Amino acid sequence: MKQDNITKAHARIQQFIHRTPVLSSQLINQKVEADLYFKCENFQKMGAFKMRGATNAILKLTEEQRSKGVVTHSSGNFAQALSLAAKSLGVKAHIVMPENAPQVKKNAVLQYNGSITECESTTKARQETANRIQDSTGATFIHPSNDMDVIIGNGTACKELLEDYNDLDYIVCPIGGGGLIAGTALAAHYFGKQCQVIGAEPMVVDDAYRSIMSGKIETNSSTNTIADGLKTQLGDINFPIIQKHIKQIIRVEESEIISAMILVFERLKIVIEPSSAVALAAVIKQKEHFKNKKIGVLFSGGNVDLSRLPF
Repeated sequence: MKQDNITKAHARIQQFIHRTPVLSSQLINQKVEADLYFKCENFQKMGAFKMRGATNAILKLTEEQRSKGVVTHSSGNFAQALSLAAKSLGVKAHIVMPENAPQVKKNAVLQYNGSITECESTTKARQETANRIQDSTGATFIHPSNDMDVIIGNGTACKELLEDYNDLDYIVCPIGGGGLIAGTALAAHYFGKQCQVIGAEPMVVDDAYRSIMSGKIETNSSTNTIADGLKTQLGDINFPIIQKHIKQIIRVEESEIISAMILVFERLKIVIEPSSAVALAAVIKQKEHFKNKKIGVLFSGGNVDLSRLPF
């Protein structure tokens, strides 16, 4: 992995993504006694950072591979991202979604011309269904978070943030499947100046925290969190990157996620999903640690069902 991999990925995907804004709030800064810079991937195309990795992964395929399409399994943001990226590039996207995925997310995939195949709501069923589509169509499987081209594409968000603010002490990033934090860690390593990336994770799905502690990929027995984008687990490609570069993961309670989400709605006047709020919740929880520092906070997305807000 070299620095120019991220630079080339950024150049490759530029015309297909938004360069998202960085916002700040004096009131939030006073509350945490630090300078926070919010990288707003909720303003990304399809509403989340995943557009970056999905686009990069498709663009890295050969013409022949693209002609046969792509396939993934996802209940949410990556399903939408791969569908839109594929549509932009004239590629067929096969999306395996659990039958209990929210209808609003299925509708978004269909809007982007994604072809949905429903399956049981188990990891095994998702994988088997994707394999079957791969075998019958010759489509290339692209994993939502455990794929190097996806990880590198995701890292371009952090690269942009560091181009705008090159003296950050920390970047705090939500951690679910590990695709965003792995990309962020690589970008901070290559483009930051002694900039440390810290993970933020819901206490009730703290598999990444436990994985760092045990040195092997852990799982969760239940996934009962409002941060629905962070229910997935780490993979064998992103975990070694996380092990190498991430020294700390801050765990937050559900009530702390909701409070952070309200704060953003009230003060920044923007819509973020609970998974994004986890990163700010972590800074607020450990504010002594971050006092007087310059901190980038990654808002991973804004695809929230407004009829089911947690407040």
